[in-house]
Amino acid sequence: MVLLDEVEKAHLDVVNLFYQVFDKGVLADGEGRDIDFRNTVLFLTSNLASDVITRLCAGGNRPGIDEVTQAIRPILSRHFKPALLARMTIVPFYALDPSCMADIVTLKLGKLAQQMADNSRTPLSWSPEVVSTIAARCVEVESGARNIDHIMRGTIMPLLSRELLARMGDADQPAALALELAEDGGFAVTIG
Repeated sequence: MVLLDEVEKAHLDVVNLFYQVFDKGVLADGEGRDIDFRNTVLFLTSNLASDVITRLCAGGNRPGIDEVTQAIRPILSRHFKPALLARMTIVPFYALDPSCMADIVTLKLGKLAQQMADNSRTPLSWSPEVVSTIAARCVEVESGARNIDHIMRGTIMPLLSRELLARMGDADQPAALALELAEDGGFAVTIG
């Protein structure tokens, strides 16, 4: 399995290399050797037409796959040559709904809590408001769930690290840390 993420950003000459992969199942490398792709599944992702899908799904609407495919095909055809597009199966996907986004946030926080328990023996808990706030900040179609990692690395982890480092010299390690929503809409850590 091979994933080519955001393929619309690749130079068209690179994308056109895949004609031979889709047609014959092989790709010649720089030295002329054939690389066998016959037992490979290629996934090409794209954000092309994401605005069309968003518009079709406005108000909780869930149009059928055929309707979505028909609506986005003209945009895909303007970017990819018809001969290449004809060799692909278009699989449109809907944006993640808020409950799915919240589940992903909970999984990421759980992984962070496990790392903290393993590394510093400090349990981490969080309020439901933390989950919903992070999920609400990840609604842009272009970044979506990727923004969760950005928030975790750029905000949550530095905040927790500062709290732990500030108490390293103390005789008592914090019994637990709780991640909560601050009054200003940011995040706060309380020591338990």
